[in-house]
Amino acid sequence: MEHFRRIEEKSSAKFPVATDVPTDIFCDPTIYKDELTRFFRGPYWHAIAHRAELPRPGRFLTRWLADIPLLIHHGADGKIKAFINFCTHRGTLLEVRAHGEANQFECPYHRWCFDGGGKLIGAPSRHEFRPDFRDEDYALRELKVEEHLGLIFVTQSQDTPNLSKYLGTMAQPIADSLLDDGDLELLGYQRVIFQTNWKIYMDNDAYHPPLLHKAFSMLGWQNRGGVEKPIVSDPYGHYAIQSQNVQFTDNGFLNDPSLMEWKGQDDRMRVVSLRPLTIITKHVDTISIRFARPAGVDSTEVCYAYFGHASDDADYRRHRIRQSSNLLGPSGFISIEDGAIFGRAQATTAVDDYQRFVKGVGKPREDWTQNDEVTNTVWWEHYRNVMGYTA
Repeated sequence: MEHFRRIEEKSSAKFPVATDVPTDIFCDPTIYKDELTRFFRGPYWHAIAHRAELPRPGRFLTRWLADIPLLIHHGADGKIKAFINFCTHRGTLLEVRAHGEANQFECPYHRWCFDGGGKLIGAPSRHEFRPDFRDEDYALRELKVEEHLGLIFVTQSQDTPNLSKYLGTMAQPIADSLLDDGDLELLGYQRVIFQTNWKIYMDNDAYHPPLLHKAFSMLGWQNRGGVEKPIVSDPYGHYAIQSQNVQFTDNGFLNDPSLMEWKGQDDRMRVVSLRPLTIITKHVDTISIRFARPAGVDSTEVCYAYFGHASDDADYRRHRIRQSSNLLGPSGFISIEDGAIFGRAQATTAVDDYQRFVKGVGKPREDWTQNDEVTNTVWWEHYRNVMGYTA
């Protein structure tokens, strides 16, 4: 409560409008801790995996929801369950492998064993336990799970609205990105830690690409296909950028222009930002979901997961693999400069000032374009209200 009062005391001076964001919210550890409670333990859905990563019963993944370790399991009944990866005896991480196959999980500390549904099924010296001990009191802690076209969402709060309501107008751009049926095949991962606050990472607006990314001009990327209006979803500030792909014309900059070739028939190009912290991209033949988590006040871990469609033949699959990381991965042609900017933005957060949004601000909402930064201010208004800053 003391921190909440402190925020309210400074709010009128420090965060009066959603277009002027105070720099200290990106570096204050007390604010960061409060965000973990309000956003990552609060009434929000978080994309944590896709079914393509758990293609058959018995498969599991370990992931993190901010600072909470998770165990995601594909049960024999076909259902996906999400548990806190925490032995209910003494709190040890139950599973440390990134992924694997198992229908039981045994804690190495005292050999307590849980089934794929989270039920305690064995514990040594059970006959000597405390008199009030009941197996059902020690089941793994389970999170709510909902899915959209195979994309698995979890929440720690019982107050989170249903997923359809939460996604709102983002449901269709997500479907566009996941090829309508979500019948995907996992191609691989890249993982990176950016030295930046999670909000700076997620604030990566659409104003900057043709200005920051050299490949946009070198490869003629900024002129690729028709451009549609951005979609911004209230109240959370999810947004989607939509355009159409056109075939790349070799202009001599690439030794291997096949990396930019468009082999598919689907011309939809999408970037979907789901608050608080998920980005989905579909560009050319690349389908990527960026599963991210705050790993500290100035650290954000991002898992780039790349997918193809289950119907792809071997040649198309190889093409997608080559194109995925080379195009839009953390060191891809199009996106390599982002990491440097994240670090530069974080480096200035101790300056007592603001990050200011200007492009598109003041225009009617129906006139917003995909290269405006005003689209981000819907999220910042939501953030300001949730954190207790008052206008």
